[in-house]
Amino acid sequence: MDKVKGRIAVASSDGIVVNSHFGRTAKFYIYDESDEKYEFIEERDADVVCDKGNHDENSLLNKVKSIADCDFLLVSKIGDGALRVVEEYGIEAYEIPGIIDDSIKKLTQFIKLKDLFL
Repeated sequence: MDKVKGRIAVASSDGIVVNSHFGRTAKFYIYDESDEKYEFIEERDADVVCDKGNHDENSLLNKVKSIADCDFLLVSKIGDGALRVVEEYGIEAYEIPGIIDDSIKKLTQFIKLKDLFL
């Protein structure tokens, strides 16, 4: 079975838990995953673009561009409009709230399982 390899952007308020809505997160924690191991790479500041479900399209686009080098995105929630833009950049977004370590493990297990059926 192939190993999942990729870069993961995690929406978190504290770097411990996946607990932020995509549009409201002020930080992304970036991890590289390879051969069932992952490594923290960096913390990236992000503009808050969501205000009660409304967002500026240019700000949203800039936020997505800030993680354009990532293959996956872990969030607690993401709206349909933001999801569409994220997917246009080839990023797979997943709502997997919880401890970052556990959420990344769930993500990699899901991707491996999904790949079995493709």
